[in-house]
Amino acid sequence: MQPRRLFDCIQYQASNNPLPDMLAAKEGGVWKKYSTAEVGELVDQFSGGLMALGVNGQDMSPEGRDKVAIICKNRPEWIMLDMAVQQTGAVLIPIYPTININELEFVLKDSGVKMAFVNDEELFLKVNSLRAKLPQLQEVFTFEHVPNARHWKELMVLSEPSLVEEAKAIGEKVGYKDLATILYTSGTTGTPKGVMLSHENILSNVLTSVNYFPPGENMRALSFLPLNHIFERMVTYLYLFRGIAVYYAENLDTIGENLKEVKPHMFTTVPRLLEKVYDKIMQKAGELTGVKKNLFFWAMSLAEKFEINRDMGAWYGLQMSIANKLVFSKWREALGGNIKCIVTGSAACQVKLIRLFTAAKIVIMEGYGLTETSPVVSVNRYDEDGRMFGSVGPLIEGIEVKIAEDGEILCKGPNIMMGYYKRPDLTAECMKDGWFYTGDIGMFVNEKFLKITDRKKELFKTSGGKYVAPLPIENKLKESPFVEQVMVVGSEKKFVGALIVPSFPNLQAWCRQQGITYSSEEDMIRQPAVVNLIKDLVESFNKFFNHVEQIKRFELVPTEWTIDGGELTPTMKLKRKVIMEKYREAIDRIYL
Repeated sequence: MQPRRLFDCIQYQASNNPLPDMLAAKEGGVWKKYSTAEVGELVDQFSGGLMALGVNGQDMSPEGRDKVAIICKNRPEWIMLDMAVQQTGAVLIPIYPTININELEFVLKDSGVKMAFVNDEELFLKVNSLRAKLPQLQEVFTFEHVPNARHWKELMVLSEPSLVEEAKAIGEKVGYKDLATILYTSGTTGTPKGVMLSHENILSNVLTSVNYFPPGENMRALSFLPLNHIFERMVTYLYLFRGIAVYYAENLDTIGENLKEVKPHMFTTVPRLLEKVYDKIMQKAGELTGVKKNLFFWAMSLAEKFEINRDMGAWYGLQMSIANKLVFSKWREALGGNIKCIVTGSAACQVKLIRLFTAAKIVIMEGYGLTETSPVVSVNRYDEDGRMFGSVGPLIEGIEVKIAEDGEILCKGPNIMMGYYKRPDLTAECMKDGWFYTGDIGMFVNEKFLKITDRKKELFKTSGGKYVAPLPIENKLKESPFVEQVMVVGSEKKFVGALIVPSFPNLQAWCRQQGITYSSEEDMIRQPAVVNLIKDLVESFNKFFNHVEQIKRFELVPTEWTIDGGELTPTMKLKRKVIMEKYREAIDRIYL
């Protein structure tokens, strides 16, 4: 059977490798597993219930088809609803639970959502507060039991065999090139744009990328990146077509626990979370004493020299095998003991981290893509000869890339979006002669590996007319254990500056060692010794950059930037405009 639509994964898995745990999540503190057959049955019932309430594909045009929104954390019902909506010919609109109320209103209005499914009471009240402004929104269902709200299981009661058959008949007519979903990109600037992705867009990406994953049977994946993002959603379908069981983490705080329970073979992440894992490792290392401490830092110094696709010599190999047994085996145990690979994307990952984890026998597959490319354009493979530190890997099969004269990456292939919903003007801006203009700057290394050097939008010019790419500078600075987050500034200014969020746990430990007292984190970053520590650190990193890129002055920031605080996108990229606005006074002080 050659799959043509995303929801074909149920039949495909049932025919090739039916699982007792196709999807699993904690319910009442216990892992509840849904077999392939159970998922198939629930999706069919879900489809019938949606049909009972009049949800369908209407004339099958992007504008005509009914829209169903989901605002929910990762759970088996999320992906079941996705497949049920697809089968009825309607279109799913995933929305981040952290979305602000104005953007939520815009997305629900712009897409004309007919029905919404939310996770819990908080999100139910958020949507309900907008009901008067949304005449097209007919029903809001919840996945958790919420007073005065309709529970999703009501749909199962409404479902009848005749409606299920009707839904399946519609499902049969859904084509490979038909619209599958609309994803509104919150982005780092401007109004959200609805990215229209077809079954072909996502499925071509799934079926190509599946070849680059580790071989093996009876594998499990832990899922915690938001399913609202195309990265996690595409990889979920990859798992389902590949016969890998998907376990949903309870939340970001329980990942460590869930890793030990599920013992996954793989998971996806964003660099920010990998950085946090590394920070925890280094914090624990700081508490070690004597031989254990010396052994840890000896292993780390070896790992920092690690290279792939290069013979490092017998003596180095012997030392690494000892380091792996005594130190790095504990890293793997903390990740459940079965980990084969971690796939990272959405933002640039520090090369230092990829090197260290790879040395620890944890393969990091860093890739590159955008919502508009469904998402994968290139990825470092599981096989070593398809990986290169500092790159986002070779292109995936079937995709063409060319580098424009100004360095911008242009893409062509079956994964390129259908366009922006109801915005042909915006589509025309980024689609020219069949090429999609990514807005990213890049180059090829050895004519094989794609390397991203910056975002075109984020490049800025100093008042001296010199261009500066902030991303490489920021990533380099974050290699320091004392730097948590950093944003480089300097557009139209005489020199480059930076806002720096220190790593407060590491800074607190340093202050204790130095006998420095303070009343708060704000007070801590004003201490002259702390400022001098960061100043010396910045100067030590400046040598990696040419004169115009070097940070001349900086301001320390007392609070971490977060999604809830509005400084980060849901995929943890910096919202530069928001940060510039929030810290305008601090930036002014840099340029006094």
